Amino acid sequence: MKLFIVPTPIGNLEDITLRAISTLKNVDLILAEDTRTSGKLLKHFEISTPMHSHHMHNEHKTLEGILKKLKNGTQIALISDAGTPAISDPGFLLTRACIEQQIPVECLPGATAFIPALVNSGLPNDRFIFEGFLPIKKGRQTRLKLLAQEQRTIVLYESPHKLLKTLGQICEIFGEERQVSISRELTKLFEETKRGTAKDVLDYYTTTPAKGEIVIVISGR
Repeated sequence: MKLFIVPTPIGNLEDITLRAISTLKNVDLILAEDTRTSGKLLKHFEISTPMHSHHMHNEHKTLEGILKKLKNGTQIALISDAGTPAISDPGFLLTRACIEQQIPVECLPGATAFIPALVNSGLPNDRFIFEGFLPIKKGRQTRLKLLAQEQRTIVLYESPHKLLKTLGQICEIFGEERQVSISRELTKLFEETKRGTAKDVLDYYTTTPAKGEIVIVISGR
């Protein structure tokens, strides 16, 4: 019995590792965030392992059943739609439960969006803080005010329809001259990284609406 945490490509399918393909072929069951999305990936790499749905809306309900399968000797791989499970995606709950019940867990290295965005930003990356998604409403301003005092480089995830709001708040709370790097559509055909002051980047995306998954990297204080 073992749970394998398997990263999947964030865009370019060539970013999957040979070990990930081998693991997905050899386990008994794959837990997928969206079986339709993951089905395309498995078909591309000729992986015929059965899939079950495992996402943020059902992970509490399905947890006991998954643990029972693992205890009965089932080898299970957990994947998300893109990137490494449990990084702003489902995975933490199951991983913690396995550890608590002494079920072996093995996490494979692989794709995740914030590392290439951080390195590509040109901002200091020897020390950084990863915040994932900001609170939607309650606590958002408080979190940003705390981050504005952070001396390490800050990494955030954001959705396209909230980007202008977030950049506006960065200008207001961090200051318009704070250095910012926006990476979007990483590894895909229209990959883009825009660097500059918070005001410059806000002005750019005000006239050039952003699409795709977005990583915001902000210089420390």
